[in-house]
Amino acid sequence: MHFAGARLWPAPQLRKAERWTLMRSTQKLIAITSLWLAGLGLRLTVLAIPPVITLIKDDLQLSATEVGMLTGLPVSLFAFAAVLGSLLAARAGASRALLIGLIVTAAASALRSASGEVGLLYSATILMSLGVAIMQPALPPLVCTWLPDHIAFGTAVYTNGLLIGEILPVAITPLLLPLIDTSWRISLLVWSLPVLVIAAWIASTAPKDVPQALQRQTWWPNWRNGMVWRLGLMFGSVTSMYFTANGFLPVYLNSIGRGDLIESALAALNIGQLPASFLLLFVATRLVRRGWPYVCCAVGALASAILLVTGAGIATIAASAVLGFCCSAILILALALPPLLCPPQDVARTCAAVFTLSYGCAVVVPVISGALWDWTGFAASAFLPVGACALLLLALARNIHASTSHTEQGSQPAAQGR
Repeated sequence: MHFAGARLWPAPQLRKAERWTLMRSTQKLIAITSLWLAGLGLRLTVLAIPPVITLIKDDLQLSATEVGMLTGLPVSLFAFAAVLGSLLAARAGASRALLIGLIVTAAASALRSASGEVGLLYSATILMSLGVAIMQPALPPLVCTWLPDHIAFGTAVYTNGLLIGEILPVAITPLLLPLIDTSWRISLLVWSLPVLVIAAWIASTAPKDVPQALQRQTWWPNWRNGMVWRLGLMFGSVTSMYFTANGFLPVYLNSIGRGDLIESALAALNIGQLPASFLLLFVATRLVRRGWPYVCCAVGALASAILLVTGAGIATIAASAVLGFCCSAILILALALPPLLCPPQDVARTCAAVFTLSYGCAVVVPVISGALWDWTGFAASAFLPVGACALLLLALARNIHASTSHTEQGSQPAAQGR
């Protein structure tokens, strides 16, 4: 009996440990899936515009400046409403802030399809962008809460979802348009549906905020943090280049009689981000605090901007792909820094400050590009601000190693705590 008892006693313990491991694995898988889907929801509705921008321009008779304003509206709200997202995450919890942002984004995106004039289109775009702006500061603290032992990986996961969300509308919309009678209105409505599905997933299955996350937290950004300003300007250069290229590349190619390149160039610009996303999934930790990856990407972005307006055919497609790769690489590296270097309670407000500064820089660039085109009558002038952003990025990238090393030393206890 004693021997039998000795044999049977460890078995229930083993089964209990196995059940606990299985439960933890399931929770981790749900967290990873939720982060990826949330990243997807950040960009699906925003990037639904570029593939149909020519249809919208012709239907509503927009000028080049108005096209620039339509392109710049989302990033303007990303800047001005980022602190609102930090406030909502601090008061209601990051999970609820994410859910609210998804619902607002889906509803406002569907409303855009009913726009009969440019004013309603602008208004619905502002509301949609507000929903996205609320989500963005909520995701980095959710990485800390849902995957506290895998922060860099969690950041790469939702960034990968974000990039896929930028690619899908550009890649699928040209295939969709013939099936919906080339209607840009139905196209925008279709792309709002996946965001609603993601909201339902988050509401029903995503991990909830832990009690500590729901305690009263400081939400106002620390504007005296030097890292915030450096990252904000770097991120601003990247977002300016990316959104301006997406908004003006179709109209530019159409104006020079190369409309046949629009689909390929847009696909290259957005699909070109994927190799960087998957590569940095494995090596971001080793590269994030070094200067040379930022410098190389800045040089690549500048060369791509020049080639876009001097080349044609395959050169345009290649330049678009390289520009997408460079923008994606710097985006991922920049997004990985705040969750790694900040205490958990400061992640949301730090990211809100970075988003405010970065998108604040980006909001005016598409408008400047459109105004330059209207003023000079020269289509290629719309890409001059893209080149200027690449030069600014190059100047900032040269000092990234020293600045991040200094910040890491100041935040070392917090980083070790995770």
